[in-house]
Amino acid sequence: MTKHVFVTGGVASSLGKGITAASLGRLLKARGLAVTLQKLDPYINVDPGTMNPFEHGEVFVTADGAETDLDLGHYERFVDVSLRRASSVTTGSIYRTVIDRERRGDYLGKTVQVIPHITDEIRARIRALEGDDVDVVITEIGGTVGDIEILPFLEALRQLRNEVPREDVAFVHVTLVPHLGPNGEEKTKPTQHSVTELRSRGIQPDVIVARSDRVLSESVRQKISMFCDVPARGVVAALDTDNLYEVPLLLQEEGLDQYLTEILHLKAGEPDLDEWRALVRRAAAPSRDVAIAVIGKYVDHPDAYLSVVEALRHGGLASDARVIVRWVSAEEVTPMMADELLEDVDGVVIPGGFGPRGVEGKIATAAWTRQRGMPCLGICLGLQVMVVDVARSLAGLPGAHSREFDPETPYPVIDLMDDQREVIDLGGTMRLGTYAARLTPGTRVADLYGAEVVYERHRHRFEVNQRYVHRLEEAGLVVSGRSPDGRLVEFVEFPDHPFWIGTQAHPEFLSRPNRPHPLFAGLVEAALRHQKDRA
Repeated sequence: MTKHVFVTGGVASSLGKGITAASLGRLLKARGLAVTLQKLDPYINVDPGTMNPFEHGEVFVTADGAETDLDLGHYERFVDVSLRRASSVTTGSIYRTVIDRERRGDYLGKTVQVIPHITDEIRARIRALEGDDVDVVITEIGGTVGDIEILPFLEALRQLRNEVPREDVAFVHVTLVPHLGPNGEEKTKPTQHSVTELRSRGIQPDVIVARSDRVLSESVRQKISMFCDVPARGVVAALDTDNLYEVPLLLQEEGLDQYLTEILHLKAGEPDLDEWRALVRRAAAPSRDVAIAVIGKYVDHPDAYLSVVEALRHGGLASDARVIVRWVSAEEVTPMMADELLEDVDGVVIPGGFGPRGVEGKIATAAWTRQRGMPCLGICLGLQVMVVDVARSLAGLPGAHSREFDPETPYPVIDLMDDQREVIDLGGTMRLGTYAARLTPGTRVADLYGAEVVYERHRHRFEVNQRYVHRLEEAGLVVSGRSPDGRLVEFVEFPDHPFWIGTQAHPEFLSRPNRPHPLFAGLVEAALRHQKDRA
């Protein structure tokens, strides 16, 4: 039967439950096991698609078009799997399903309650990932033990533990062991209270992953083991590290994967982590640095661009370089200020976004990088501002804009997609998920991909207006990729430029540390050449 590992958190939020789950997934996969992952989020939003990036961070998009929590990006990057809609579960989606059933009369007039109806649906969502081709399902429960929002999830886990054989379920609890006082004494009391709270909900953890900024003493491990009723082998230290991809190796040294395979009675081989160790070594000692500016609206909240930053790091690994991200607020960029803000970087990324704030700064950035020969990658909205720049600067279309930001523009070179014109609901209604694109032979994009047809994930409502494509091409813009039916512009580039490429897709979602995305690897290579030429 498929085994289940549940990852909960205590003491404080943002302790790294997602990284712990992803790292465990990498370790179990390295042992030859088939692993999939899932996130249970307690917020009442159906999904994070309409949530402000300042509150929630990045919205990660799955292959089948689900807008999900950013932790699914960690899962995919670490485990190198392609997750689907079923891997993202929220309180909102659970309640909507149950209420829809009640409205149809599926409950035959019974009173609908949290127990059993809500908890039954939660368990059904968890077990939906089981299958003959899945050895282990790792499920992260968002929030912190003690939050009122996660009580139905914890109750569902308690019920599930009694529903399946005991050796098919393991609980991993992530806590914080702070150091207080002048002598830096390690304090286990927060962990003890957190586990007590968890046990009051009927769940006894099998493993405690103790987050700390220093090595835990043996006496502290023994104390946690004794007071939390967890075997000493089940107390695992997770030290702080600057390199996220080192976490699986740290947990493997602590014996986490070996211990879990034993208590779950998993038939697993020895872990093959040679490739992962080589990756971590390259990341720890790059031969050079390269500075890439990210021109964003949410630069005070970098989690809004988490996958972009990770994809840049992957591109750097491919060139044995450390990417230093320079955050530049799009609102500060003007034609007059661009020199001061951008002249000391080696490359630029213009990421996606919604709303008019900072758009003119992004357009100014596109123009400046095009004129100065600065390598630039435009993503989603980034492609659109590149098109607006060419329309205004080279195609003789003054006032050209996107109808998203200027409904009265005389030249709407970016316009709403035809199938979006009657859409009313904002959540889950964009062009979402994986779509194909046919590349133009001989273009820079086609050379980078080394393919005629590529598949990328999307998240947008607006597109390049076909009425202006011929005018843009006459001005020098090259359409280097279209949808298979030729209706949608998917890639653009500018000839005789070191690297000025835009894509309507979100290639950052498919980048992996051991398999960098070709657009990000190409950007870093171009940035290194630019750095050398400038020197």
